[in-house]
Amino acid sequence: MEHLIRAIREEELPRLVEMCRDHAAYEQAEYSEINKVAQLKTAIFSEKPKVFCYVVESNAELAGYFSFTFDFSTWDAQTFLYLDTLYLEPAYRGFRIGEKIMGKLIEIAQEHNCVNIQWQTPEFNEGAIKFYKRIGGVAKNKVRFSYPL
Repeated sequence: MEHLIRAIREEELPRLVEMCRDHAAYEQAEYSEINKVAQLKTAIFSEKPKVFCYVVESNAELAGYFSFTFDFSTWDAQTFLYLDTLYLEPAYRGFRIGEKIMGKLIEIAQEHNCVNIQWQTPEFNEGAIKFYKRIGGVAKNKVRFSYPL
């Protein structure tokens, strides 16, 4: 399946919000689309972006996206790349696009002298867990918490 991995364009933000909604549903999470286009525009396209977002384009349509930030590890005393999201529409799974995305992330992380790439997935997402283990990902058991504000 032919596809292109590239940075998102501002005019594609409404489609990104749709994919975020679909991804949240897949992960059995709540999601509100209210004001997300404006918020993502500020976060991604500001002079100092808070998040970086790439898309997978296939046949002139967006088939998926991934977003990441750069963070700092006190334990390692170095910067790491945090993969916030990796989502492919169901019709595009199983074509090794995820491997190419991870290759792109490795390239970006190396360019920024990152010590590693970190991410998480729900424990019920067996397909993702199998994929991440197959490409050499190492799981660390933790319980993630959030505090609503």
